[in-house]
Amino acid sequence: MAKKNEIGVIGLGKFGSALAATLTELGSTVLAVDQDESKIQRAQDFIPQVYQADATDKKALEQLGFQHMDHVIVSIGKSMEASILVVLNLQEMGVREIWVKAASQDHEKVLARLGVKHVVFPEQFVATQIAHRLAVPGVLDYLTLAEGVILQECKIDRWAGKSLRQLNLRSNHNVQVVAIRRSGQQQLEFIPDADRPLEKDDSLVIIGNARDVRQLKP
Repeated sequence: MAKKNEIGVIGLGKFGSALAATLTELGSTVLAVDQDESKIQRAQDFIPQVYQADATDKKALEQLGFQHMDHVIVSIGKSMEASILVVLNLQEMGVREIWVKAASQDHEKVLARLGVKHVVFPEQFVATQIAHRLAVPGVLDYLTLAEGVILQECKIDRWAGKSLRQLNLRSNHNVQVVAIRRSGQQQLEFIPDADRPLEKDDSLVIIGNARDVRQLKP
């Protein structure tokens, strides 16, 4: 049997608690801590392992077993100093995969100096998602994969009735279809039938250069 993904979450504000809840729903083993007793009480309804503790105390983290976690997410409000101290503790404990919610650009710079590879700005991410949905008609979802490369889910309108083979998006638009979500379906088809005509309100998951993807009018 495959080993369950074990993830530590430090800080149970809006972002941390939502993240911990979703990870638990997805089957990960979540170990969460916060100093605020009221947050602990609320989190106990959806996180099996949640404890009140001061994450800036290295011994407290070790006693709870954070050194054994596959990933640890640090989501400590607006306290940059506390966040940095927690990161240092985790690094000294040998935790390799550390994700940190940054409070500012200066916070991000310090984290980069510490060698933290995964820095998150939740508000910025959500703002980017909303901006793309408002600015590009038909966009359902958007994700930056690398510099200049995006993955985007677009709803079909003008392409209804045509097949992927007819559209030949790779040659005509320099983009690649990764999957199709048929109208009214929740699941994605990752090996779509190239000859089946698309229907209005189907959606294509497309990967490519950001400029090429944004120019599409599906």
